[in-house]
Amino acid sequence: MGGQQGSLTGMLLPLAMFAAIFYFMIIRPQKKKQKAHDDMLASISKGDTVITAGGFFGVVREVLDDSYLIELDEGVKVRILKSSISMKKSDMSSAPQQPKKKKSKKEELPAGEPVREEEPVSEEAVPEEAVPDSEEKA
Repeated sequence: MGGQQGSLTGMLLPLAMFAAIFYFMIIRPQKKKQKAHDDMLASISKGDTVITAGGFFGVVREVLDDSYLIELDEGVKVRILKSSISMKKSDMSSAPQQPKKKKSKKEELPAGEPVREEEPVSEEAVPEEAVPDSEEKA
């Protein structure tokens, strides 16, 4: 009987570990994300700017039981389900963000290497064989 008991726990231990990993890696984060989305939907009120799941930006004009009446443009009002709201656009994110400054090639070089400036190529510097002649084609 002792041999059967050990094999049973040997089979159940990996199954329990799999269930725990599944819970902490998939189920728990999804519940946390769903709770945050529900809280965001509950905080939406008249006058808030929202983004729908379809990518439309609109201003909430009326809050109904299961939906919102949003205005996409002047005179264009649509009724949309609460579950179709993707996110609420906050006032901070509506401010234009400055793009990140790209590093120039001069900044990327190590400090010890000298910086060489490339000279622009003029038409006189190009050999005549490299320039196609329009008379030869005709």
